[in-house]
Amino acid sequence: MPSINPQTKPNPIQSKSKSKSPLIPSTMEPIPAKWVPQPAGPEIAFFDTETSVPARKGEGYALLEFGAVLVCPKRLTELFSYSTLIKPANLDAITVASVRCNGITREAVGSAPGFGEVADDVYTILHGRVWAGHNIIRFDCPRIKEAFNEIGRPAPEPKGLIDTLPLLTQRFGRRAGDMKMASLANYFSLGRQSHRSLDDVKMNISVVKNCATVLFLEESLPNVLAVATPLAELPLTLTDTNILVSHIQDIKLDSIGTSTSTNNGTNKSYISVPLSEPSGSFSTFLDPSEISPQQITILPLPFNQFSKTALFHNDLPLQLFCKDLKVRFGVSDKFTDNFGKPKLSFVADVSEKVCEVLEACDELAMRWSQGAGSGSQWRDLVKKNGFVNLPTVRIHIPTNGGEGIYSTEILKKEPSGSIQKLVFSKLDTSELDSLFKPGSLLDAFISLDLYDYQQNAGIRLIAKRLVLC
Repeated sequence: MPSINPQTKPNPIQSKSKSKSPLIPSTMEPIPAKWVPQPAGPEIAFFDTETSVPARKGEGYALLEFGAVLVCPKRLTELFSYSTLIKPANLDAITVASVRCNGITREAVGSAPGFGEVADDVYTILHGRVWAGHNIIRFDCPRIKEAFNEIGRPAPEPKGLIDTLPLLTQRFGRRAGDMKMASLANYFSLGRQSHRSLDDVKMNISVVKNCATVLFLEESLPNVLAVATPLAELPLTLTDTNILVSHIQDIKLDSIGTSTSTNNGTNKSYISVPLSEPSGSFSTFLDPSEISPQQITILPLPFNQFSKTALFHNDLPLQLFCKDLKVRFGVSDKFTDNFGKPKLSFVADVSEKVCEVLEACDELAMRWSQGAGSGSQWRDLVKKNGFVNLPTVRIHIPTNGGEGIYSTEILKKEPSGSIQKLVFSKLDTSELDSLFKPGSLLDAFISLDLYDYQQNAGIRLIAKRLVLC
């Protein structure tokens, strides 16, 4: 049943009607308590949809949930909220992958109304208003149009669109990482994204308010606030915290008697400390010889937006341990991120077995991307042209955003066999390049990150740990 949530009531009012449920808003003076929204109102309609995940090429999305909040454009206060589960025409569309994505099961929608029964409500909420939401241009708007087409009715039309994904990426920058709702919520400590429509809408509104406040403050004192924020003032994610704790532990070790590298008297931006395991969990990284291409699958990640998928092997996230990779080209800093820091990567030769595994991943991910309707150009992961036909791959060394420190754990194997951890104090591309000399060998612990951005799609190899030999 649709859920209508007026702010003046302690509990949401559940509609007893199916095709024409009474729409009762949150009250806001001077609007009467029984105000019923009409199409083409002045309010901004923030909305979100939850759908099934297509299991094969050519299969469409089934709408499973719709949620919306109407807000005052002058004060961004909530006037009215609405949510409803939707029973799809074919319950088989709700697969295991779909449930992993949003938690909506066949049982949950078994007694829910079909879209035709709530179409009047959806139309009334959306038609003639400004629509707002995260990634709605590419995802949610097409789903609404498809749902109305399936019941033979004209779809609602917006009088304006605010897609907060490109808007915040452009205005706020990528300080929250990939700018997905979960990342933005984590950045502002708003809690975990539930991937349920109404919760996600309210989280989106909170994110917009937080971003707007930060930008307003930075604009008021551009020479003071619009600069790199000290580490101590940054909101730390769990990953950031682990890295920081690891660095503090290493510094403590150094202070009680470990020696630092001096590079024959020259200054370095890093110190070498003994590796104290466990500094991270790398036991799940597989040697390519342990991987069967037939057991590689691709599935949506739990608690992520539909566009975020990952490669799995025997139902575990696929991560590779590649031993004795030979550096073909050293560290490149050709491109920069939104903080002005270089995007670092290097090129390495790969063995026939590594090539076989990566090409299997590439083929599977490309077919998935095309089946999901992406029109982006696929970028091959393994390059085979030139260089005496030796296959090569590009491996990325990410940095921690505006902090300018490497996210990749970089180790060095000494002639004695001991392993030292390199703890860096700043980003220095030329110094890093001197560590990754062409022809040198290294062991790499790599994750595979799927991307689809600005008409380009593919798999990006991300170095989690590199051991220089």
